[in-house]
Amino acid sequence: MKQYLRFATRPSKLACWQTEWVIRELQNAWPDLECETIIITTQGDRDLERPLPEIGGKGLFTQELEAALSSGMVQAAVHSLKDLPIEPAEGLTIGAIPVRAEARDVLISLRGETLEGLPVGARIGTSSLRRSAQLLAMRDDLVIKPLRGNVDTRIRKLHSGQYEAIVLAGAGVTRLGYREEITQWIPFEYMLPAPGQGALAIQCREDDRDTLSLLGALDHGLTRRTVLAERSFLAGLGGGCSLPVAAYATSIGEVINLIGLAVSEDGKVMIRLQANGKDPIELGTILANQAIEQGAGALLHV
Repeated sequence: MKQYLRFATRPSKLACWQTEWVIRELQNAWPDLECETIIITTQGDRDLERPLPEIGGKGLFTQELEAALSSGMVQAAVHSLKDLPIEPAEGLTIGAIPVRAEARDVLISLRGETLEGLPVGARIGTSSLRRSAQLLAMRDDLVIKPLRGNVDTRIRKLHSGQYEAIVLAGAGVTRLGYREEITQWIPFEYMLPAPGQGALAIQCREDDRDTLSLLGALDHGLTRRTVLAERSFLAGLGGGCSLPVAAYATSIGEVINLIGLAVSEDGKVMIRLQANGKDPIELGTILANQAIEQGAGALLHV
């Protein structure tokens, strides 16, 4: 019996790649499944010039897709999990979180230098407060300049000489075939990722049992547990995806190890904590409370 799913996706190459990957994996699991994609432009896609923190707001890359889901126009939407607001939209749920890809950030430099080897005063392109704060914590001589656009646009801006280097999520760079551009995979010791970075979230209506059943074939329990811990840490610190907050969790058996970070925008004050636990939401909440006790609330103005 034929089954059918209509997906909402953003127009960027990366968003389309992610949705096409999900469709292929679902059709491997359900050979009779037919899928269609609907391209929807979000606020984040329309404004490609202003820095993300300046545009601000929750749902910058997701709100229009969620509206299409709620209206019944589509049955599913694929997001980069790090872009999905902590507070779930009413009536919607994450039907599946597939196995996570690479969580690290990467440096792409014009002349092949690593972070340590960049010249004094080098211009680094990023519009992420999390990345810029950690870069400045490592090297306060760097000049952070705004960088917007899709992955290929950002790389093109680098090669045009506007920056000495740029920092991007490694997962997006490799998914689009730009691995050879990477100068350095930035170690977690230097730069922790955004909560959920490298993972995808497939969203659907919480009362759509047929779609939930189909999406369940892609859900990866280990990934779901670790990213839930990371997102719980972010939620405990205010929940804004534009905050200079980072987190990364791993799991051995039932035990989750979570590292959380809150840092001032200038990189001068850094609160980095680590804890273990079995319940991902409880673990993230506990670590966030510890960070607040050490001054993270004032640091992040939340």
